[in-house]
Amino acid sequence: MRADFALKGTLTKIMPIFISMKNGIFILLVEDDPDDVDLMQEALAANKVGYEMETINQGDRVLPYLKVCKKFPDVIILDLNIPKLHGREVLKELKASTELKNIPVAILTTSAAASERENCLTAGADLFLTKPSSVHGFNEMVSSILNIAFKIPN
Repeated sequence: MRADFALKGTLTKIMPIFISMKNGIFILLVEDDPDDVDLMQEALAANKVGYEMETINQGDRVLPYLKVCKKFPDVIILDLNIPKLHGREVLKELKASTELKNIPVAILTTSAAASERENCLTAGADLFLTKPSSVHGFNEMVSSILNIAFKIPN
């Protein structure tokens, strides 16, 4: 199974990467499904990505967390369908904040609708990913997430 990814409107195919990062990456994962959290952790480990990850399971907790965290994440991976505050609203708040607007945001959702992808990218998301249903699919998207976290041009 291959996954399709949209990076600032460009549809590309991405192969898994295998990378060992000296300092690692700090990820804020906004996800309410424990199985998807597990799949993300497995994919990062399988790709030998050094990482630290904070998980938030409700949209209304994202900005309060970011206001008190000691270090901003390198990337925010944001599910759209999360409780309390929809992911689109979280994205809107992030991009409206002078302090937070430059943190790369990857949308990770079950929606494959072109209109949803376009709305999120227009609102400031750096990457739109349709959730894979397997570890293999999660492995394929790791390089895209790392690229936006470290601003690596494709």
